[in-house]
Amino acid sequence: MSIPQSGGGPIERYEQLVEYLESGCKPREDWRIGTEHEKFGYCRDTLLPLPYDGSRSVRAMLEGLRDRFGWAPILEQDNIIGLELNGANVSLEPGGQLELSGAPLRSIHETCDEVNEHLREVKSVADDIGAGFIGLGAAPTWTQEQMPMMPKGRYRLMTDYMDRVGTLGKQMMYRTCTVQVNLDFGSEADMVQKLRVALAQQPVATALFANSPFLERRPNGHKSWRSRIWRDLDPARTGLLPFVFEDGFGFERWVDYALDVPMYFVYRDGRYINALGQSFRDFLKGELPALPGEVPTLSDWADHLTTIFPEARIKKFMEMRGADGGPWRRLCALPAFWVGLTYDQDSLDAAWDLARQLDAETRDGLRVAASVQGLQGEAGGFRLHDLAREAVAIAEAGLRARAIPGARGMIPDETHFLNALQESVDTGSVPADDLLDRYNGEWDGDIDRIFAEFSY
Repeated sequence: MSIPQSGGGPIERYEQLVEYLESGCKPREDWRIGTEHEKFGYCRDTLLPLPYDGSRSVRAMLEGLRDRFGWAPILEQDNIIGLELNGANVSLEPGGQLELSGAPLRSIHETCDEVNEHLREVKSVADDIGAGFIGLGAAPTWTQEQMPMMPKGRYRLMTDYMDRVGTLGKQMMYRTCTVQVNLDFGSEADMVQKLRVALAQQPVATALFANSPFLERRPNGHKSWRSRIWRDLDPARTGLLPFVFEDGFGFERWVDYALDVPMYFVYRDGRYINALGQSFRDFLKGELPALPGEVPTLSDWADHLTTIFPEARIKKFMEMRGADGGPWRRLCALPAFWVGLTYDQDSLDAAWDLARQLDAETRDGLRVAASVQGLQGEAGGFRLHDLAREAVAIAEAGLRARAIPGARGMIPDETHFLNALQESVDTGSVPADDLLDRYNGEWDGDIDRIFAEFSY
């Protein structure tokens, strides 16, 4: 969710940065699930991306959701750039990708109901204006030049910066979509175990959800091109973070890492002030060139934490970030996977026993293999298909142990949300494999058929 953070006065001592993260610790009964997913909007007649303005546009989508379903608008410089309702947000990614940042909910039954209701609302408005929405990890046909830019100040700054620190950053911003889940932790020790599992198992999630095999109308040689992009974006703020696996890791070590990630901006009075490449450590001393003599607030710290993009990250909660956007049923499968692995202690311990076998070189190798080959990838003697089989089984046991019923008790637990992943484990095939089979088979190379057959 890329909207300004709020809350908190001036930072007067370093310990406040650590305390900010620690304040996210919650007792188990208060753990919640927040699902976020992005999707591409397009014009049904031209199959081109939705512009920001016009009768058939991103603005028209946001205004339609506001007027028809009661969402409250979020404005920046008089432009509508997001919505909020009942703890959930709709926000815009740089190229107009529409993102639902779901409310923190108790069960996957609830979060899936939320996803379903959101997609029904989006389709209702989109049908009226001649738009469509599709869930993929990367835009299959559009060039960088065809992508609009949303009127958000942070995106203008980030766009200018991306070519200085990598080669694929603008592709990430404008031509990719993800689904992620936000989860809670109970203590520093719980956070450490969960984050290590999250980073080590992230290549498995990338493989299971791989859904971006096309770029500019042809196969790109990867099952997850979105994952490939993240490997050449900005090494200062991406990756699998080997220091997390070192002895002594905790909130303070994360703070030190975050302080060394170069800044993007400072948000003041509705404006994004350019602080590209500057140091938050200097900001703490009142020596930030962008705001000389001024010290940061906790809101500035919260904003800065949103500009760090590893495969899993912590704020006051933990974000799992390694999956491609995808078809409807996999939007619920992602939270099922991670909740099953991390919200039951026996399953979390089993997931860590699996993850601790992988050294840093193997984890990095699996990350590459997942993006190129999906479940067929391997590194360091480990096959992603085998790791996925074990991980899905552990997640299923974790969901069964939670035993949270749905449908007024008609459904005994949350395990059925893993069905899509179990099918992949059984067949070795992920969404990208299906897309490539169709492209090389019945579609006869006509990539435009993806819109008719895979839109929401």
